[in-house]
Amino acid sequence: MPLVALVVGSMIGGGVFSLPQNMAKGASPGAVIIGWLITGIGMLALAFVYQGLSTRKPALDAGPYAYARAGFGDFVGFNSAWGYWLSAWLGNVSYVVLIFGALSYFYPGFGAEGNTTQAIIGASVVLWATHALILMGIRQAAIFNVVTTIAKLAPIGLFIVIVLLAFNLPKFNFDLWGFATPDLGSVMAQVKSTMLVTLWVFIGIEGASVVSGRAAKRSDIGRATIIGFVVALTAYLLVSLLSFGVMTQPELAALPAAASMANVLEQVVGPWGSVVVRIGLVVSVAGAFLSWTLFAAEIPYRAAREGILPDVFAIENKNGSPAGALWITNILVQLFLLVTYYANSTYLALFYIASTAILVPYVLSGAYALKLAVTGEGYGAGEGRGRDIFTGALATVYGVWLIYAAGPNYLFMCALLYVVGVPVYWWARHARGEKAFSGIEALIGAGIVIAAAMAGYLMWTGAISAL
Repeated sequence: MPLVALVVGSMIGGGVFSLPQNMAKGASPGAVIIGWLITGIGMLALAFVYQGLSTRKPALDAGPYAYARAGFGDFVGFNSAWGYWLSAWLGNVSYVVLIFGALSYFYPGFGAEGNTTQAIIGASVVLWATHALILMGIRQAAIFNVVTTIAKLAPIGLFIVIVLLAFNLPKFNFDLWGFATPDLGSVMAQVKSTMLVTLWVFIGIEGASVVSGRAAKRSDIGRATIIGFVVALTAYLLVSLLSFGVMTQPELAALPAAASMANVLEQVVGPWGSVVVRIGLVVSVAGAFLSWTLFAAEIPYRAAREGILPDVFAIENKNGSPAGALWITNILVQLFLLVTYYANSTYLALFYIASTAILVPYVLSGAYALKLAVTGEGYGAGEGRGRDIFTGALATVYGVWLIYAAGPNYLFMCALLYVVGVPVYWWARHARGEKAFSGIEALIGAGIVIAAAMAGYLMWTGAISAL
């Protein structure tokens, strides 16, 4: 149960409550259906990848980082850990911003975007309260996560039932493919616009693999991954598609990004519907924030123990919590909360960057599963490999497609974040008296530096921006 709650809790966070506006912003109902079809197939393949790797390679107990390192070497493994860590704590910044954006319905001083002075103070209190809870021990945090996961599903279920009863099929079918709205572009362009949104709400599918070293049984990891995927996909499909039967695409697109699900329900039942959804959002995001704080600490903690990150990340307290990684992570979250205030950054910008940062770990996980299936490593004599070759290839192709769909803006911005990791990796290896880069690794590092330099130039000239 705790593992299933961890997977569901990490996936179903704030994204589901923002889906109506996020999906309608650039796509018609027909394109949204295609987007979910592509995402469902791609993420199912990734779920099978993590399910298979958890039993095929039981010694690798740190999820995407461990798989990338085992398959492609230390520096590639480091970048997988670094990218995953970046995505986790940037996502946490967006989560606490979203909490206070939703609470602005009750107290306008928090601001619709959740980045006023009062909101940043409140977000900081939530951040350090969660920090203290995890320092008390992983078990206590896991129990709290089970409670919040159960609590968050109630308002989502209520929304689905009520909106299903109010569903208007002619409204849904009106301009099904967006041809009456030229600004949306072609159907393919619309589908592409949904990709980072659908990826964002599925981030966390690997959650059971990340903490697999703390699981009682290896079989529980794969089971939790598949159950979590099915629960999340069902909720996402129904919330996003049913909303088009209550409000049209232009109406949905014009809603505030944060908690747009509340506005849809309010349209059907009045203000009390908005109140219920916003309370559910706060509970949901609090649970997801806890899950992702665990993930954000666990990956660098594991990497540091294996000499890939500096030793400070490997410090553990008396309760068995990864204290060093936790302190570093949450200090960065605090700093970026201040950035959202001074730079007026929004939830959408943060989740786009966080979604793009995690693409490297996902692609590498699929590629490692494919490599094992092709070479036969870890398979018994005569054991079938056809399904694993197919799912590994599909997960890898899906990840590459997402990189294409992300577009150059966010890829370049992620390069600026990845390049910071290059000297960190050198430091960790040098401190142990080990050679930092092989020939191919030096080329990869140079490529990251060049991409970051280009990103800096393009941002300086205004050619790319976060919004």
